[in-house]
Amino acid sequence: MSPNLIHQAMKAVSGKLFDKEEQIKLSFACILSGGHLLIEDKPGLGKTTLANAIAQVLGLSFARIQFTSDMLPSDVLGVSIFQPNTGDFKFFKGPIFTQLLLADELNRGTPRTQSALLEAMAEKQVSIDGQTFVLDQPFFVIATQNPSDDAGTFPLPDSQLDRFSISISIGYPSRDAERKLYSSDFIQNFSQKLSKIINQSQLFEIQKIIENIHASTEIIDYIQSLVEATRSSSQFVDGLSPRAGLSLFRISQAIAFISDRDFIIPDDVQAAFLPVAQHRMRSRSTQDNVQALLHNILVQT
Repeated sequence: MSPNLIHQAMKAVSGKLFDKEEQIKLSFACILSGGHLLIEDKPGLGKTTLANAIAQVLGLSFARIQFTSDMLPSDVLGVSIFQPNTGDFKFFKGPIFTQLLLADELNRGTPRTQSALLEAMAEKQVSIDGQTFVLDQPFFVIATQNPSDDAGTFPLPDSQLDRFSISISIGYPSRDAERKLYSSDFIQNFSQKLSKIINQSQLFEIQKIIENIHASTEIIDYIQSLVEATRSSSQFVDGLSPRAGLSLFRISQAIAFISDRDFIIPDDVQAAFLPVAQHRMRSRSTQDNVQALLHNILVQT
């Protein structure tokens, strides 16, 4: 299967989010590789629009959770309620039982509520009251996070950050792109749902193809060298985990497929490295910029 369907889907999403082709490409690479996506940015820049548009073109069931400080894990997972007429407890599923879950402003939830996502993201299942419920497949989480210096936020723990394959920032639109928003045509089109372009069987087929994208010995060596460079650097608190290394490999495969290749080249790895690493790394000095440090590793490796 060629990536033509993916290109059509990306083009459709770009009609909702102008001038953000690179962010859209990375988002699709993340989902096609079976990963979860973290979007870190200020409110109002299109994070929710991106998630909703992706769900529409992929034909996935979609649910959105707005995280707040007073939420409980049961608001995410569901709750068992006693039924007087039967004398039994009945489980009512929460919004996590969907195919694409938008966890909006995840870091406004308390650590206890944030952790409700961990098992679902790692194991694609939910355990409640001694019962295990398998989630529908495919299952993806797109989480948004406000800047950490915003009031009322709780930092995501490293264990949760590591479960997101990549992180991206949407940023402000260009002047020309923003001007397009101020038109009646855009307002009318924006409210219309996008058509499904890729069905579930095609999505599974694409994921299978991506799993078999070839990586030469030299590419594997390059990926390992980048991961090891983060671990040996004295400028970071910790280096990248094996899970992060696997994400770097899988995202590189997806980028190669989107670029209509059945093999990975160094450019694919370089395009994936910062999105895979930047949310996982913490610098020892508060004056150091993590992205700049990671860029130096790319240059030097």
